[in-house]
Amino acid sequence: MPELPEVETVRRGLQPVLEGARLTRVQQNRPDLRFPFPERFAQRLEGAIVERIDRRAKYLLMVLSTGETWVTHLGMTGRFTLDGEQLGEFAEPAPVVGKHEHVSLCAVHGKSTTRIGFADARRFGFMGLIPTGEVESHPWFAALGPEPLGNRFSGAHLAEALAGKTQNIKVSLLDQRIVAGLGNIYVCEALYRARISPLVAAGRVTKPRLETLAAVVRDVLNDAIEAGGSTLRDFANAEGGQGYFQHRFDVYGREGKPCTSDGCKGVVKRTVQAGRSTFWCPACQKR
Repeated sequence: MPELPEVETVRRGLQPVLEGARLTRVQQNRPDLRFPFPERFAQRLEGAIVERIDRRAKYLLMVLSTGETWVTHLGMTGRFTLDGEQLGEFAEPAPVVGKHEHVSLCAVHGKSTTRIGFADARRFGFMGLIPTGEVESHPWFAALGPEPLGNRFSGAHLAEALAGKTQNIKVSLLDQRIVAGLGNIYVCEALYRARISPLVAAGRVTKPRLETLAAVVRDVLNDAIEAGGSTLRDFANAEGGQGYFQHRFDVYGREGKPCTSDGCKGVVKRTVQAGRSTFWCPACQKR
């Protein structure tokens, strides 16, 4: 499933053609994705101007001139296309035309018109229209923790949120109520860079180490965003190209391979925590 950097990459790819554009010729091609589309979805989008595109956790938020916000979650295989173009290669290409394109529209910006499509072969994505003033209180967002790239995220926040928790630190960081948008890949990478074992109880990690972890989380996410996200399975950015951060993973997907840390003779191991694969170096990340 696309994680925060992938969603941010899509946001930045859509921004130049959607911000300030008027939506025209909106077509909804099926009644539902993971959930039903909002009532009169196409009619409520058509004619609206996209005032800005935000991101909250793994959601795209397109703030409209109508007083509503168009919310999109990409699910596992959701992707936007611009003028039908998909540039680059994908690890596992997903169909983006025909029966798999579920929403299509035009974005008119001055004299320029761009055709935008949303395809989702597995249909785990979803869309909503929420009054803009009610987004933060909506059930999708009300319980979310701070953004890991925002000012509210810090070692002090982690220390307060994790105090006394016996659950391991890896699974705790995947709890969207503690920090919004962190996913499995980047939690593995951040714990490795911070030299924290994914097996240790969250409440036992000291505040200084949590300060380091918070800084490392930012670095890992920013590195991934700069590289264009991580192309794993079906993810692709808004222009159809793939991200390249996957070529720089230190531990994720490297089971049985040597640790990349200078002087370390450890070997990357894999275990399963809460149904998700965890990769770490036992030599560098001691409990």
